[in-house]
Amino acid sequence: MAVKSFLIANPKGGAGKSTLATNLAGYFAQSGRQVMLGDTDRQQSAREWLKIRPAVLPPISGWSVEKDQPLRPPRNATHVVLDTPAGLHGKALEKVLRQVGRVIVPVQPSLFDILATRDFLDALLAEKAVRKERAFVAVVGMRVDPRTRAAHELERFLASCGLPVLSHLRDSQLYVQLAANGMTVFDLPPERVERDLEQWQPILDWAES
Repeated sequence: MAVKSFLIANPKGGAGKSTLATNLAGYFAQSGRQVMLGDTDRQQSAREWLKIRPAVLPPISGWSVEKDQPLRPPRNATHVVLDTPAGLHGKALEKVLRQVGRVIVPVQPSLFDILATRDFLDALLAEKAVRKERAFVAVVGMRVDPRTRAAHELERFLASCGLPVLSHLRDSQLYVQLAANGMTVFDLPPERVERDLEQWQPILDWAES
């Protein structure tokens, strides 16, 4: 059975990559999959998060991706989620795209995030792996408050990007609090995170398809 692999990427720091990566890995772990969370980010955010993940929760294994080593998913994994650094481009982007089947691009509702993401999506769609449909790309809105003007600007941008927009995750301190404890929304009782699980469902449907 082939490993299902996911790349979480955006060139801008603070776009929500680690939040998306850790929670997606948490979903697969709760579903009984052998999931590995790979970290190509110099800050090693995902690795540090794994260190504080409670042992009583479904396990997520770490995969340290070294800069000059071949990028091969671990053999014993069924699902791999790759967190990536800001500024991913060129040969580094090409390298990781060879190893993944799905790419999720998080984007926040700010002008600078939208501009950086627009250029990144253009570069991403020009990559051979994407053009040859060996890797499929989708977008997720992060920290979105639908009442704000910024959220409406994000909607306009996403409508023009020509890619699947899977969902919008709300602007909530819940994700910050969970991250500080090595947890995800999928580690909590469903009734406590009903709204968040609803927002995650389209992402999960796409990931499982």
